[in-house]
Amino acid sequence: MLLKEKIYQACTQMMQEKISHLQQILKELHYSAANETKSTAGDKHETALAMLQIEQENKRKQLKELQMQQVVLDKIDPNHRSVEILNGALVKTNKGYFFISVALGKVEVGALGVYALSATSPLGAKMRGKQAGNSVEVNGTKYQILSVE
Repeated sequence: MLLKEKIYQACTQMMQEKISHLQQILKELHYSAANETKSTAGDKHETALAMLQIEQENKRKQLKELQMQQVVLDKIDPNHRSVEILNGALVKTNKGYFFISVALGKVEVGALGVYALSATSPLGAKMRGKQAGNSVEVNGTKYQILSVE
């Protein structure tokens, strides 16, 4: 299996774990809210219920965002090779590896740390359309593009 395929699988697994974790939190919040409605402690009860509802809404928004990122990730073909940097490209620079996909941060693939970043992030946007041999600068840091897959 090629490095890019391993990175893609690691990103997919990380995304699924994040989604599952949020879904579990939402179930727990729902259970807590259901139990809270059985209480009759007055203002304290209403405040606790309101806080649970706010937390549920925040988690639903996070889940929706992750699901939208999952759609973006699902559209990537890890077997596609490109000369220029597009969504789905694996970029090797003098500062490390970057997988242009979704914002997941550092993904460990064996002993290798790869940064999964969105094409709309500052670095991802600067790299877009570039090729091996080009360089980009973001926040005073120069990235020399060594290879693109």
